Amino acid sequence: MSTDQLILAKKQELAAIGRHLIDRERYLILATADRDGQPWASPLWYAHAGYREFLWASSPDARHSRNIEVRPQVSIVIFDSSASPSGAQAVYISGAAEVTTGSGLDRSVEIYSRRSQKLGLPEWTPAMCRAPARVRLYRAIAGEQFVLMPDVVDVRIPVTLSGGASGGMAGTDIESYTAQA
Repeated sequence: MSTDQLILAKKQELAAIGRHLIDRERYLILATADRDGQPWASPLWYAHAGYREFLWASSPDARHSRNIEVRPQVSIVIFDSSASPSGAQAVYISGAAEVTTGSGLDRSVEIYSRRSQKLGLPEWTPAMCRAPARVRLYRAIAGEQFVLMPDVVDVRIPVTLSGGASGGMAGTDIESYTAQA
């Protein structure tokens, strides 16, 4: 097997680890920054579509939501918090986020609700995510994805996780951001 084939096989193995983590874990860490670049990290329960679109419900008044309004670039980490330091697994994602509105809201709520119900939580409806409701449904679209290399301290390997279970993407304004990433 050539070196290129070995690298491709390793990346495919790491991508499978990343998809497994995203499917198994329930929380992501969302990193945002305000207008001045002051960072803020928030743990959030999430659902995903196609390993590239990540959805969460938040108050528009939450600090991370206000940050997304002025600076849509975000970073996300999904990891196994129960793993020992030597067995850590993590997915790192950079991309852009926005509040989900318009025609995309129904589709996003359906995805979010499906995961909620799968875990024995309540069903979600679009009305639960529109004013005057307390929360909105947000989404981030991955531009770059990395998986932590097993048994090596902080080595992140770029991978493509999409093309899996949940399907494709609808066109959005933040697609142009991810196309540049």
